[in-house]
Amino acid sequence: MLRIGLTGGIASGKSTVAELFASQGATVIDTDRIAREVVEPGMPALAALVNALGGGILGSDGLLDRKELRRRLIEDTVTRGTVESILHPAILTELERQARRLPGPYQIFVIPLLIEGRREHLVDRILVVDCPEEVQIRRLMERDGETRESAMRMLETQASRELRLASADDVIINEELPGQLAGQVAKLNRKYREMAAKH
Repeated sequence: MLRIGLTGGIASGKSTVAELFASQGATVIDTDRIAREVVEPGMPALAALVNALGGGILGSDGLLDRKELRRRLIEDTVTRGTVESILHPAILTELERQARRLPGPYQIFVIPLLIEGRREHLVDRILVVDCPEEVQIRRLMERDGETRESAMRMLETQASRELRLASADDVIINEELPGQLAGQVAKLNRKYREMAAKH
């Protein structure tokens, strides 16, 4: 099965692109969704996080307080390393399980930190969704209510735009022009189907 790693900076439009690929018939597996599933109440990964970071990462309902966890990750690289060492193995195990089970002409793995986590070996090709950093900052402020400063800090914790583009086999430009994304996805869908037939 041909595996395409879909990545890009925060608020670059990865989810929108993934939905467009799904509408073209591609099998899409989103590691962000898996990341939410592995920290549901009762899951071993959530217990390990609480054990490592304390009960302050839980809301009053017993669910993971994502905003609090994200705040800690941005402020402390040691915490980030701890969280990644707990979550990444759980996420990758579930990713492989789903990939083996799901059919399709080819598979799109949505992996936001594909480059940063050195996960390139998981995929056959890397597809980067690219947009100007100013667009990312604006989206984070509008969508998530972040301040400009906190949005810029989020971008700083990720691979640079230049590094992502240098790692890319394919690039989708997302500058919010009407119809721009759909055309690019349709073209790549044809390309990936041809490649998958020879894979």
